Amino acid sequence: MLPPAPPTRPRRRRFGSRTGLAALAALLATTLNPAAAAEPTETTESWTMGEPRLVTPWTHDVSPDNALPEYPRPQLTRPEWRNLNGVWEFAGATEGEEPPFGETLPERILVPYPTESALSGIQRHEDHMWYRRTFDVPRKWRIGEHNRLVLHFGAVDYEATVYVNGREVASHTGGYGAFSADVTDALKPHGEQEIVVGVTDRTDATWQPVGKQRRVPDRGIFYEGASGIWQTVWLEPVASAHVTTLDMVPDIDTSTLNLTVNTVGASERTTVEAVVRDGRRVVSRTRGDADEPLSLPVPNAKLWSPDSPFLYDLDVVLRDGDGRGRPVDRVSSYFGMREIGMAEGEDGRLRITLNGEILFLMSTLDQGYWPDGIYTAPTDEALRWDLEAHKRLGFNTVRKHIKTEPDRWYYHADRLGLLVWQDMPSMRTGGRPPADAAAQFEAELHELVEEKKNWTSIIGWVPFNEGWGEWSREATGRIAEEVAEQDPTRLVNAHSGVNCCDSLGDSGKGHVIDWHAYVGPATPTPDEHRVSIDGEHGGFGLEVDGHMWFGEGHAYQMLPDSESLTAAYVDNQRAVLHAARSCGISGAIYTQITDVEHEVNGFFTYDRQVEKMDFEAVRRVNEEIIEGADGSGDGGPAPDPGTPGLDGVHAYPFDEGSGTVASDAVGDADATLTGAEWTDGVRGGAVSFGGAGEADTGTALVDPEGSYSVSAWVRLDEAGGGFQTVVSQDTGTHSAFFLQYSGQDQRWAMSYAGLRALSPEKPEPGRWYHLTGVRDAQAGTLSLYVDGQHVDTKNACLAEGGDGNTVIGRAQYGGQEVDHLRGDVDEVRVFDRALSRDEVAELASVRN
Repeated sequence: MLPPAPPTRPRRRRFGSRTGLAALAALLATTLNPAAAAEPTETTESWTMGEPRLVTPWTHDVSPDNALPEYPRPQLTRPEWRNLNGVWEFAGATEGEEPPFGETLPERILVPYPTESALSGIQRHEDHMWYRRTFDVPRKWRIGEHNRLVLHFGAVDYEATVYVNGREVASHTGGYGAFSADVTDALKPHGEQEIVVGVTDRTDATWQPVGKQRRVPDRGIFYEGASGIWQTVWLEPVASAHVTTLDMVPDIDTSTLNLTVNTVGASERTTVEAVVRDGRRVVSRTRGDADEPLSLPVPNAKLWSPDSPFLYDLDVVLRDGDGRGRPVDRVSSYFGMREIGMAEGEDGRLRITLNGEILFLMSTLDQGYWPDGIYTAPTDEALRWDLEAHKRLGFNTVRKHIKTEPDRWYYHADRLGLLVWQDMPSMRTGGRPPADAAAQFEAELHELVEEKKNWTSIIGWVPFNEGWGEWSREATGRIAEEVAEQDPTRLVNAHSGVNCCDSLGDSGKGHVIDWHAYVGPATPTPDEHRVSIDGEHGGFGLEVDGHMWFGEGHAYQMLPDSESLTAAYVDNQRAVLHAARSCGISGAIYTQITDVEHEVNGFFTYDRQVEKMDFEAVRRVNEEIIEGADGSGDGGPAPDPGTPGLDGVHAYPFDEGSGTVASDAVGDADATLTGAEWTDGVRGGAVSFGGAGEADTGTALVDPEGSYSVSAWVRLDEAGGGFQTVVSQDTGTHSAFFLQYSGQDQRWAMSYAGLRALSPEKPEPGRWYHLTGVRDAQAGTLSLYVDGQHVDTKNACLAEGGDGNTVIGRAQYGGQEVDHLRGDVDEVRVFDRALSRDEVAELASVRN
């Protein structure tokens, strides 16, 4: 397929003017201390970059001398540090192998790029591996009793054991969490020091959290693995009494920052001085005890938002004494004054608010993959570039999809003004994890929340995605509540895509109802306690020759050129705006910012070289959504009350006993029978289908956009793993509704594509059941009744449109006639309104 003509390259941004944020970034990266540069080892010259399938604009900027040299921890900075990124020795290993202390390893790897990546120079996976390098400790750091040396790892996937001079100093399990070790006592008095790191990463051969990583990537939605050290490694000298972390919680109601300065080695006499600054201007100065809550005034606070991402600087001094004693540690940080919450809009529906004002969260799905570095962006400029692209396209939010990022990614999001949904990386798909794996998943989730709780940009946590690795609905609800207790300042989206795939169903917990729909958008409605969002939609694809990971690509809907791709996006986003106004969704997440491997549904190609849509058109419609989805709603005209009584507007008693026509006893839409036989029914006759027949009414009996009810007596011949539909209405793609037996759930169901209201029990073959499906358009619900009793209701704001024929005995899915009934049907009735519970009970009571 030809690419768009002509293909355009994204502009490379060098940020040559070192002003504002760029100047601060440069300061943190280099000028704080010349030692910040990576310290090369004697083996630097023997490293060779691999052969990337695709080259990004930054691939060849990477070298042993500048492998991510920037300061790696922007929210807790000190002036002295040393970057250990660069060329390390490397070797594959076997399980149980002794550490190779003092040995030169045979290969060279560029840290911190995953072993599978071209930038690492290894470009293969190893289940077990060794890293080794040496370093010197600057004499001016005076490491000893009063000054300590800390070794930091941003992230190592998956199990890591760290040795310094043959002594184990740290071990960590989890591919996404940072960890550190005080290595002072392992140091030699002088000269060269040795680090050896042993890593085990079996990826999806175990139940460890992996996100989209797979040992064998498929030509679908799962990608290359990313093993070993994949974030910055660095050294930092600290005082024996020093700050370890800061807990920062802004309170815009009181114009204060609630701060706890957590320390190690502090005495009862250790105090804290905290200074809030607006540029050079001191906003407030507060003194208090270390490891105790402090309230820092921020009068007339400038609030942080996507339109105005203002950040305050924070300086913290640890003193030995009553506040005027000797300073023992100094750190610098920053924070934003903002609050995420929920409130009712003018239409009475619950919506997400930022700083007390309703704000629609217009987001992309951002998977954070790179063709050259896989999990690790080639440069900090590249890391920032993806986020800047979101702002250029008119998005105000990013969903970091079942992956985490280095701290600098969140630092850039804070400064650019992007809200972030942070996913927990999932366990593998298929099956349910054992108890020990579930416990480890929870431990890593709480580690993630603890480590990332200070980022201004993060406004919500997402523990589960589409049921991947989920083990029980009750556990999901409990976990959501525990995360909300751990961090009560953010929203918890217990389960993104709770309507989809491997999901075990809605726990009812957390703050968010989240559905996925491709191409969508998804249209869940809020309830009394939770907002609703479209968690994934879109996925329109375009192949661009010369810029694809494989020879062909996959998407949820392929388009032939840039113009049609842009048009499809704009039309789809206008449906998002309709869903926001009509259904009350508070956000929508489009798949996705860039292509990733086989998926070609990005705004950019995977190599970030080609813009695939008209970006001005994208920006305009995105801004229209953010401005128009203000909570005012779109009630429209009052609903038609429909036809009273229990006769319905169409009815099929099936009492003919012969022939190929079933008369409509109320209306004028007689049904034509094919592949059916006559049999005895609940009252009089019935029609029997053997898995290949239907009764076609020849017209659309319901308005999918309005309220309606459909009832029938049904008796199954079998209740296995296949779907069997009693009544449906064609649309040309998926039926507008399905009153059916769901083989996937082995329950009765009233369904839309991807959404089912289900009975609690499996039906018995050979027994008559009365089923009623009710669509209440005003309430935005889909309900199922069995034998006159209400069994389930699902939020379903908007229905699949279409005015095809209403059909008894089969459904339509993907444009194909499917889900044929094996059993008998009697007394089918169609109503042009939503029946009440009492009416359904009365309807089901009429029987011989």
